[in-house]
Amino acid sequence: MSTPSDQRPDILMIMPDQMRGDCLSMENHPVLQTPNIDTIGAQGMHFTRAYSTCPSCIPARRAMLTARYPATNGMVGYRMHEEFTQPTFPGQLGSAGYHTTLVGRGMHQHPEDRPYGYQDRTASFPDFDSGSYAEALEHKFPGEGGVAGHGISANGWSARSWQFPDTWHPTTWGANRAGEKMKEAPVKYPHFITASFVAPHPPFIPPACYYERYLQSDLPPRAIGDWAVLPADDLLCPVDCNRINLQGDALRQAQAGYFGLIAHLDDQVHRMVFDFKRQCRQRGRPWVILFMADHGEMLGDHYLFRKCEPYDASARVPFLIQGSPEMGFVEGGRYDQPVCLEDIGPTLIELAGGEPMENVDGRSLVPILRGESQPLREVLHGEHAPCYDKEQAFHMLTDGLMKFIWRPESGTEQLFDLSADPQECTNLAVKEEHAAEVTRWRDQLITQLKDRPEGFTDGERLIAGRPYHDLLPTKI
Repeated sequence: MSTPSDQRPDILMIMPDQMRGDCLSMENHPVLQTPNIDTIGAQGMHFTRAYSTCPSCIPARRAMLTARYPATNGMVGYRMHEEFTQPTFPGQLGSAGYHTTLVGRGMHQHPEDRPYGYQDRTASFPDFDSGSYAEALEHKFPGEGGVAGHGISANGWSARSWQFPDTWHPTTWGANRAGEKMKEAPVKYPHFITASFVAPHPPFIPPACYYERYLQSDLPPRAIGDWAVLPADDLLCPVDCNRINLQGDALRQAQAGYFGLIAHLDDQVHRMVFDFKRQCRQRGRPWVILFMADHGEMLGDHYLFRKCEPYDASARVPFLIQGSPEMGFVEGGRYDQPVCLEDIGPTLIELAGGEPMENVDGRSLVPILRGESQPLREVLHGEHAPCYDKEQAFHMLTDGLMKFIWRPESGTEQLFDLSADPQECTNLAVKEEHAAEVTRWRDQLITQLKDRPEGFTDGERLIAGRPYHDLLPTKI
């Protein structure tokens, strides 16, 4: 069912960077309180098994923008400076008559100056060192070094409180600009606005009140699986490594910085949602709000930090959608089967009454939002080529209940029961009683990879040690 053109909704997409799917109070997080983000799901639909199919910033966003799986769009790992020319769902919304706006962090594609479907990018920035935010901060505090003046790594576990007034924090700045863009949007066109945030990606620099709140809290222990390997070098340096035994004060500070950034964002979500709904009432339009992230953060679990991993801390993301009464969405719904970032474009385009996207892998979630419970896919495949080291690369399959992981460098296999073991601490693949189930999942992955040019399988077995690059060989 499409939406009539005269009732096309305004759409607000709120997109943090590197936010774990379990970091919501509605997910029973032990310390985080996120009432404003939770409300989007509590009054709409909570997709509890939403995944980033290639969990690092550039390929995750490319998959989202194109609605194509990594192997379809060609980027299966972290690849900088690779030209992006494929059609995007914001571009298709623009073709359908929408005014499209991007506020805050850019979409991490190359070249940076292309719009990727966003007509208004005057309040967006590619990173902290350039663009409208960096210019405004330097003008206000000349010679202070900008965001980098705090000295905290943009990929590390170290943390401290924000050094400038809170109103100049990039999260607050982005929320303020989003409010301005909502007011400026032309009334005669429906409006799609993406409010994109760096938080809770490092640097871990929340305003002091949020940082101190979690420093003083009883923070949760790390999840350490029976399969996790203690790093050979037990030092905490370098600060931006991905395999680390993060513990004690270092763990506490990293958690406080990460949780503090999320709590700060949650408060800004309240303002943005309030302003957005008010503008929609004044414009006489229905509305849709989507909250999601590009990927998660290991945060010390299993001696790992950062992303690019198949575990839920890295690959599972928050995914919440709410609509005004006119949209006919289920209120307080929950969907426990796999969805992914590629589903966003087809969903929003159907809600906008546009022509369906062609040659895409994503599926529209509109039937689910309107209570027509149906499985979108039996199994979701995720992957990531080597980024930190060869052993980090993976292929993953999940049906939302179980997860199978294969490491293409070594051939190591893992199987987790996500219902009984949500932190993935017990590897069932090494237990004899699960041998038949491992074989079943392995066969599914062989089928999934049978046409891949890397030669991961001969059709009968998985083959370890094959070259695995961040672009498919046919795309290099």
